[in-house]
Amino acid sequence: MAVIVSLIMLALSLVFAAALGWKIFQLVKAPRDAALRAVTLCLISAACSFVLAREPFADWIASAGGPGAPRLVQNLFVLSMAYWLMCFYLYSAAADASEGSTRARREALLLALAATGLLTATITAGVGDDGANFRGSDLRDPALVSFYLVADLYLVYALAMALRWTCAYARASQRPLATGLWITAVAIGTMAASCTIRTVLTVVRWQGGTVPQAVTWASSVMIALAVPLFLIGVSYPGAATRIAAVRIRRQHRRLYRRLGPLWQILCEAYPEHTLCRMPAKPWRDHLLPLGIHRRLYRRVIECRDGLVRISPHLSPIAGPVENHPGGADDLADQLFAALRNEQPPTAPAQAAAVAMPLTQSLEDDVRQLVQLSDAVRRRRVVARAQHTN
Repeated sequence: MAVIVSLIMLALSLVFAAALGWKIFQLVKAPRDAALRAVTLCLISAACSFVLAREPFADWIASAGGPGAPRLVQNLFVLSMAYWLMCFYLYSAAADASEGSTRARREALLLALAATGLLTATITAGVGDDGANFRGSDLRDPALVSFYLVADLYLVYALAMALRWTCAYARASQRPLATGLWITAVAIGTMAASCTIRTVLTVVRWQGGTVPQAVTWASSVMIALAVPLFLIGVSYPGAATRIAAVRIRRQHRRLYRRLGPLWQILCEAYPEHTLCRMPAKPWRDHLLPLGIHRRLYRRVIECRDGLVRISPHLSPIAGPVENHPGGADDLADQLFAALRNEQPPTAPAQAAAVAMPLTQSLEDDVRQLVQLSDAVRRRRVVARAQHTN
């Protein structure tokens, strides 16, 4: 069981590190984006609250500030996380940057009051504070009761505000952003519910009542489930976009390679149409996100330029090649015959449409060229087999 828990914690840590790293990378590219900065600081605060509550950091903080210092530091970062989450929506919904900053400063006053209350309660607890967590604390102590009530009430307020805005944005958004926002809304709602339960439990224990362990355990489990769900919700839109981008890159790389036979015979006939004379570097396609897209578009343009030059010597069919049985193979035969037997004209004054789609869509245009290129490849395979025999 301990091994499973350790693996889950490791997986969550990796997801959290990836999400935080991606947000920091985005913030470096757009340092003036206030909403992005708020999300990044929210994740940083969450990371600090998690890390500083673990050994040996908690021991170092306790040795410097007393037994209650680790709990104080952790809760301050939790409050900061909720504040920056709320600021994300304040900046996003504001008409301009100054309005968002004004509203964020107004909310910062409430955060400062809550932080002051936690600090005062920790100092007041003094030597009687053993630094225990919520379940182990003696909530008959007014200082500790004040500590947890202030923390939980502020979290309920901040999370409720963030939940309202998250649901509003989710309803107005489209996938994958809407999916990520709804996941985040469930996580925030779960956190708010857990904090509400803890507030009630704090009052009950302060009044000397008995709280079933199952209720306290359920509250802790809700937080334990909400945190990774929150990370998934925050990371989902970016991850879905990256996956879609990778899928498109792979598709464009396949199309680029399939256009190779047509591009090769046309560039051999018309080398002056080559837009880039430098040798290709395949490794750049993997390192540069837009590399393969530029190469595909360049190859499409070069193929089109070549077909325009050779089109007066062809008898192209009307419309897309898939509308005519064997149309692509017939065009490939004409193309080979024209390149072999005829001298292409120097100007496309009598150019004709060759393998043209019905729409102006680039995707449809690429599909027509790919079908012709596949026919060229088949024609070359047949010619090579005949030559061998």
